[in-house]
Amino acid sequence: MPNRFYRRRWNETRGDEFDDRGRSLWYFEVGDDGWPVRQIEVYDAGHVLRYGPGSGEDRYGGLGQASLYDSDEDWSGFEITGAEFERIWYSDSA
Repeated sequence: MPNRFYRRRWNETRGDEFDDRGRSLWYFEVGDDGWPVRQIEVYDAGHVLRYGPGSGEDRYGGLGQASLYDSDEDWSGFEITGAEFERIWYSDSA
């Protein structure tokens, strides 16, 4: 099965030293097991973080460490096209 793509708004702030970035919009590309392959975090204050193969954890975060499909949540309502994900992944400003 090909990878799937999701976009989800988090209406909470980070709760850490980077809390002033505000709330965020998260994009995920996941494999058939639901584990993130690539991830984008777009914060209201304009910061954009991108994590993917070969990118390790940094002081701001890292690629998700859990399968989206292991949660009790239904992600089907958050699915987007691969083209939409790619547009954000390669955008300079997201």
